[in-house]
Amino acid sequence: METAPHSEQHSLGPHGKAEKLPPSKLAAVQYVVALILVILLAGLWRLQVLGANNFRALAEANRIRKVPILAPRGRLFDREGRLLVDNYPSVSCYLLREQIKDIDADLPLISRGLHIPVEQIKATIRHYQSTAKYQPIPLKEDITPDEQAFIAAHRDELPELETLDEQRRLYPRDGFAAHLIGYVGEVSEQMLDDPRFAFYSPGDVVGLSGIERTYDDLLRGTDGSREVIVNSHGKEIGHLGVIPAIPGKDLRLTIDLDIQRAAEKALEGKVGAIVALDPHNGEILAMASRPTFDPNQFAVRLSKSYWNEILTNPNHPLMNKAIQAQLAPGSTFKIIMSVAGLQENVAQTMHVECEGGATFYGHFYACDRHHGAVNIYNAIPYSCDTFFYTLANRLGIDTIAKYAESLGIGEKTGVDLPDEAAGTMPSTEWKLKTQHAPWYAGETISVGIGQGAITVTPLQLARALGGIASGGVMYRPHLVFPDEVPPQELESIHETFPGSGDKTIPLTKENWEIITDAMANVTGSPIGTAYAAHLNGVDFAGKTGTAQVMSHAALARSGGGHDTEPNAWFVGMTPRRNPDIVVAVLWQHGNWGNNSARLAAQVIDAFVNKQRRLTKNIRIADTPVPVAKPEVPASTQAADTAPAAE
Repeated sequence: METAPHSEQHSLGPHGKAEKLPPSKLAAVQYVVALILVILLAGLWRLQVLGANNFRALAEANRIRKVPILAPRGRLFDREGRLLVDNYPSVSCYLLREQIKDIDADLPLISRGLHIPVEQIKATIRHYQSTAKYQPIPLKEDITPDEQAFIAAHRDELPELETLDEQRRLYPRDGFAAHLIGYVGEVSEQMLDDPRFAFYSPGDVVGLSGIERTYDDLLRGTDGSREVIVNSHGKEIGHLGVIPAIPGKDLRLTIDLDIQRAAEKALEGKVGAIVALDPHNGEILAMASRPTFDPNQFAVRLSKSYWNEILTNPNHPLMNKAIQAQLAPGSTFKIIMSVAGLQENVAQTMHVECEGGATFYGHFYACDRHHGAVNIYNAIPYSCDTFFYTLANRLGIDTIAKYAESLGIGEKTGVDLPDEAAGTMPSTEWKLKTQHAPWYAGETISVGIGQGAITVTPLQLARALGGIASGGVMYRPHLVFPDEVPPQELESIHETFPGSGDKTIPLTKENWEIITDAMANVTGSPIGTAYAAHLNGVDFAGKTGTAQVMSHAALARSGGGHDTEPNAWFVGMTPRRNPDIVVAVLWQHGNWGNNSARLAAQVIDAFVNKQRRLTKNIRIADTPVPVAKPEVPASTQAADTAPAAE
């Protein structure tokens, strides 16, 4: 019996007959099988040979951890090198997400050990869920020794908990200089969206206000790291290498600690601000604002209760009133009016008869007294509204605005602090632009005595009047010595905080002397509105200002009260010409400008006594000769024997 050869392959056709498989199909199947084998072999080779280094790196990553070394923040000193802001060692607890096995099961234990509510921990984890997994989550800052011991004791059970040594800010107590220094805190999500914070990561500490914010790039330093070997439980068992942290730069401020103390003490229990500066160079010697706040509360996680206390305080503790309070300057503006009147050759020959006010455009504008015959020489110490009503009417609002703007009114000074306010200097153009209405001549009368639409900050006023007393030379106010800052960084700060900067205004020697002699009589003559603040043996000059906070009609409707009392202003200096120090005081609802003059006198006195004690170089001019009191009607003579309360 014959059989078919074993080499022959066949298949059954549709009729049940055997059919031979075409060689081409057979070859295709063989090629497919061979290709699959090649792919599998190539993949195996890549895994075993080419991928060996990658898998080795991953294995190393499971046992090698990079621990950050946080850079200590730069310290802050006063102009004499006395420490203002330091750092203290602290330990914080972080959550390592790569070590988490069952966070829900661990939460009760973590909550008890770290004294954090479970819901707060969950909220913190949710807050950081969008960040990279290798990024540790800060759970609690400034943990106690007991909490540190808890983490160490539960290392095997809770490998996801890690401690990190940090340096935290230590600010002066009782909110001393808080507004100028500022505070630090965790960078916010909104800040991370800002290109200026492109190099920051969630959890980073950043300056949020004051000097801390302005000079954050210099103060924060550069973090380092160390590589450590850990076991399967996350416990360190060895060290590999260290990249040391670079500390932030220490900065020396222009602040004089002694003058700052005097300003802080003068403002105690009040609402307002005091700023003292050297008009020769723009160096700020003191800056105080009240009420204040405790920046140490911000250095660690801010409590909800303290934050609510700050937010609900009607006097706005976080506001730096020295650069942010925009209020009518009252009669302190009369000095700027005098500059305009004298430089325009109007005030020199102007004489008015003050009978308790004057009528303009059918409306009677009151003066606080019947001053009688008034000229430019006694109008300033008298603070006679009638004289300056008349002067304003003759000059017109746009001429007044021209001189006021040249002195920086209505424009930021460019001080190296965030959130400075510009104030307002009205004009015909300003009103048309902002209110789409024409300027009325009657409005000029109010501006002439520093009321109406005009608003200033204490720093603006100090700089303007200091510039006048210096013969028309003004400098950009600043809190950090320029030589402390790299040129490129300084240029960036000037671009970030634009303002009027350094400038000179035209002021003749004759007019300069008229104004400064008159200001000396404000404090040095019995007829002056601030004679009660007179300092014996000190050439102390200045100008008071009492600014109404509402109209007489509104005051009558309100029924009065403390919040309706006028704001008290004073700007003082020593000596009267080319002063070494200028002090501006705002006492909100302080009632009369002479009350603020007493506060300024405390700061001036502290400065003078220090100069006499240290260098004995204080320039003391002769005590000014009192201006002869003009004749007044008999009916008002008794009332005018005492200086005005402004």
